[in-house]
Amino acid sequence: MTSLFITLLAYLIDRLFGEFRFMTHPIIRIGEIISFFEEHFYKNSILRGVLLLLFVLTTVTTLSYALLLFLQELFYPLYILLSALIASLFLAHNMLRAAVLSVLSAEDKRAEIAMLVSRDTKDMSESDVYKAAVETYGENLSDGVIAPLFYLLFFGLVGLIFYKSVNTLDSMVGYRTEKYENYGKASALLDDILNYIPSRLTALLIMMLSKQKNIFAFYADGKKHDSPNAGHPITAMALALGIKLGGDTYYFGKLKKKASFGKGREEIKAEDVRRALAIL
Repeated sequence: MTSLFITLLAYLIDRLFGEFRFMTHPIIRIGEIISFFEEHFYKNSILRGVLLLLFVLTTVTTLSYALLLFLQELFYPLYILLSALIASLFLAHNMLRAAVLSVLSAEDKRAEIAMLVSRDTKDMSESDVYKAAVETYGENLSDGVIAPLFYLLFFGLVGLIFYKSVNTLDSMVGYRTEKYENYGKASALLDDILNYIPSRLTALLIMMLSKQKNIFAFYADGKKHDSPNAGHPITAMALALGIKLGGDTYYFGKLKKKASFGKGREEIKAEDVRRALAIL
C-alpha cells in the first residue's frame, strides 16, 4: 500500500506542478555521471559500454538506496510526501503534454516540433507536424509516464531511479552511429528490455481508454517498428484516433523507409493532437 500511495501522489504532483525549476533536475546529474565516464574512459567497444552501464547503475543505485534508507527513518507521512516529491521529478506527463500543446499554439510549428523529434522538419506539411506530435506523445507516454510509474509501483524509489538511469543512458549513448554503435549497445539493449512490459501496457491502456473492441489490435502493426517497443503505443494511438501514423520519413537529409501504423485517414489535424492528449 505504501508504494501505491507514493505512486499515486507522485503522479498527481507531476500533473499539478510539473518540473521544479528552482533546482537542478536529477536527470541532469545522472547525465553528468555518464559524461564523466565517457570523458575519461570512452572506447568504442562493447566491453567499455558494459563498464559504463555498470559504473552508472552502481553509482546511482547506491546513492538512491542511501536516500531511501534516510527517508524511511522519517515520520511516516513525511516519508510518503518526500518520496512522492522526489519520484515526481522522474515523471514527465506534465512536461510532455505542455511540449505537445506548444506545437499547436506555435507560430512556427516546424521549429517547435523540431525540439521534440530527430527527423527533418524544414519541409514538413502541417499534417506532418501534427503526425510527429501524436507519435511523440504516444511513444513518450511509455518512456516518460507509464514505465516510470510501473517501476515505482513495483520496485519503489530505487527501481524508478534505476529505470530512469538506463533510459538516460540510452538517450545519450544508445545510437547506431560510428561513435556509439558498440559503446552504447549494452545500454540500448537494457533499455529495450526494461521497456518491454511498460510499452505494451501503455498500448493496452490507450486501447481500453479509447474503448476499442479488440484491445490487442495494436500488436500487428506495432511489431513492424524498428524499435521492439515504440511501435506499440504509437499504433494504439493511431487506432484510438482513427488515423494512420508512421510512414517514410527524412532523417538528416536521407529518406528512411518506415512502416505505417494504423489504418485510418492519413491527413492529421490539430484536433487529432488534442484528442490524443485527452486520452490519458
